[in-house]
Amino acid sequence: MKFTILVIDDEKNIRTGLQAALELDGYDVILAADGAEGLDIALHSDVDLVITDLRMPGVSGEEVLRRVTTESPGIPVIVLTGHGTVENAVEAMRSGAYDFLTKPLNLDRLSLLVKRALQNRELILQHRELEREIENRKSFEHIIGKSPAMLKVFEVLKRVAPTKASVLITGESGVGKELIANALHNLSPRKPNPFIKVHCAALAETILESELFGHEKGSFTGAVARKRGRFELANSGTIFLDEIGEINQQVQIKILRVLQEKKFERVGGEETLEVDVRVVTATNRDLEKEIAEGRFREDLYYRLNVVRIHVPPLRERKDDLPLMIAAFIKEFAEENGKTIEGIDSKARSVLYAYDWPGNVRQLRNCLESAVVMTSGTVITLDDLPPSIRAGTDSSSIRIPVGVTMAEAEKEVILQTLSAQNGNKSKTAEVLGIGRKTLHRKLDEYGMDKNAVGDDDGDETGD
Repeated sequence: MKFTILVIDDEKNIRTGLQAALELDGYDVILAADGAEGLDIALHSDVDLVITDLRMPGVSGEEVLRRVTTESPGIPVIVLTGHGTVENAVEAMRSGAYDFLTKPLNLDRLSLLVKRALQNRELILQHRELEREIENRKSFEHIIGKSPAMLKVFEVLKRVAPTKASVLITGESGVGKELIANALHNLSPRKPNPFIKVHCAALAETILESELFGHEKGSFTGAVARKRGRFELANSGTIFLDEIGEINQQVQIKILRVLQEKKFERVGGEETLEVDVRVVTATNRDLEKEIAEGRFREDLYYRLNVVRIHVPPLRERKDDLPLMIAAFIKEFAEENGKTIEGIDSKARSVLYAYDWPGNVRQLRNCLESAVVMTSGTVITLDDLPPSIRAGTDSSSIRIPVGVTMAEAEKEVILQTLSAQNGNKSKTAEVLGIGRKTLHRKLDEYGMDKNAVGDDDGDETGD
């Protein structure tokens, strides 16, 4: 992404000098000779950063800062000031300036400041784009994803939802099987009617049959009144049986009858009830293995498995992480009354490198914790739970004991360059050294410059 910087200063030499330095760093630069001209450009053009002098005739830099931060929030403003007006610069910081520089300008300091401001700007823009994409995907009941694996899931959902077919949802614990079941119901003609959820593993075997099919008064100890079961309550709608692999053989037989005949009796009752219920089930077990070992009925399996939707684990669809991270940050920021503009690169790298054994559920819990713990507007590595930080070494560099200082320096430079995908400008910034210094070091190591990636013409100086 190429950024556009607006420079506002009534001194021509400063304007042209800044233009030359910023263009050398690869930016597009627009110049304005006074505050009025600059303000008009800032508010009506695509500008990513404003650098403005504070003291100008007519419209002052303070007015430019106030209008830009109020009317175009998200565009960082760096103010320039003379040594005698540092107090004004501090006041500008309180008014929302990203930072300030005193004249005469230190171009190295300016270059670093501009990079940081634009990195923050890019982070905000990426976060807003992800939020827009999330809004566009609300038709799938908050199932977030754009990876090829999830696009296949969405396609099957669209095809099967309008039908009466039974659906078996498979996948590891925490992948979001209940969200798929919700979507099947809400995208179907049965949406106005009941959607009843039953977590079979959470119910003891002794009461599961009663919960599903109801019971008559006096049918067992404690049955003090007739009770309608979940199938009866779901009539004309959908019933979702989560962890279907946990039910016993007796209950399996009764569910099979409902699927075949749409009929059942309450526990202890003689009246035969008829229901029109769509059955959606889910499991993290291998039901075919359960059949082979005699724990699950084969005939019931085929009745349930008319259409199968497999939800892949999060580690197999990491393309979905950017959308999911943005969605969960937005959700928990709103819940906690916080303003979170995104997540920094180090924290993001750790989240991408982690394998997420607990899948989407674990990612949600991680980001809820991060939102609660952060004291700023951007989530950092320190805000992530210790277990997540410890689960990856993506942000660390390992140097064997006993190496010389020169060898250690070489290892740090080369591993940082690798972590930045060969981008020498970013590598130099992370290491806090000039680009010329980085190139000199790489030459010393005998590495060809082209082999490590000429990223943005950064050969032109520090």
